[in-house]
Amino acid sequence: MSSPAQGGPSAAPKEKKSGVSSRVLTRMKTIMKKAEKRMSISGPSKPGPSVAKPAAEPVPVVALAPAAAHDAAPADKGKKPAAEYPDAVKVPRMQLHEERARRLGERFGLEIKPSEWHSTEGDALRVNKPIRMRVHRTCHQCNTDFGAAKECTSCKHVRCKKCTRYPTKRTDAEKQAARERRAAVLKEQKENAPIIADWDTAPKSMQLTKPSKTGGQDLVYKKPRQRLRRNCCQCTALFVSGSKTCPGCSHLRCTDCPRDPPKKDKYPYGYPGDEFGTRSTPRFRCHQCKTRYPADAVEGTECTKCAHPRCADCPRLKPQRVEPEPDPEILKAIEARLSKLKVG
Repeated sequence: MSSPAQGGPSAAPKEKKSGVSSRVLTRMKTIMKKAEKRMSISGPSKPGPSVAKPAAEPVPVVALAPAAAHDAAPADKGKKPAAEYPDAVKVPRMQLHEERARRLGERFGLEIKPSEWHSTEGDALRVNKPIRMRVHRTCHQCNTDFGAAKECTSCKHVRCKKCTRYPTKRTDAEKQAARERRAAVLKEQKENAPIIADWDTAPKSMQLTKPSKTGGQDLVYKKPRQRLRRNCCQCTALFVSGSKTCPGCSHLRCTDCPRDPPKKDKYPYGYPGDEFGTRSTPRFRCHQCKTRYPADAVEGTECTKCAHPRCADCPRLKPQRVEPEPDPEILKAIEARLSKLKVG
């Protein structure tokens, strides 16, 4: 080694050696840090000899030179897989696991999260290989299938042209005919698509829409509904939808409160949910045969069906929908027509 008193040309090699030693020290520190992290993750291991920090002891340059070459070797080894598979394509593992989880979910109805399944870090190598057909050959002497070798395992016969091949080799004309048939089938399937029956018996709600003229949200078709309005019979205030109390005078909605549009033919006793008004005509029902009394029936009026006189037990009919009774004249005309059809 040169002494410190020497100068001139020896300064450059010293700087070069010091640069190599600093890089090697940095590399050693990085390796030690990674090892400490792995130890902390995996847990405490068996006690062994303590390792001193590389920065605490002076490391000679000559002794660290082989270490640099030793560290460069794993780096070269890591690059070998890329050289062995030049046609390989890197695919993220996350994408592979997501596709696998999606297929399993569609098949078994499961909800799988790839992050909780496998490690999704890094890439995977995929090599695209052409589709190959498996060919079997049989010995024409002993009918034994050939293996990977060209020699029969039974009679030691070397494979020749007389040995049968399955599938048989097609000629160019047969290949062209197969392509034409395949193209014809695909064209027919595209033009006449098969009709798949829908066996789902669950009711489905159809929603008819049409584009908006102003370019906004699509218009949805809805069945026309009649808007009903009820006004108070005392202050003519409009009742709020879903409320039976007048917002102006706190009057409870009764049978005298007008309805727009009115339907007295279906609701002659008042509308459902109304209270009895002062101008409403009371109507009663027989408590024995459930027959309605006429509108002007007083107490003691006989029932038209069971001749029961109206009493205090006969309840008053609440506001409800009433089906209109058939016209007696129409019933008589129908009975006359039926009597003419009878054959004596």
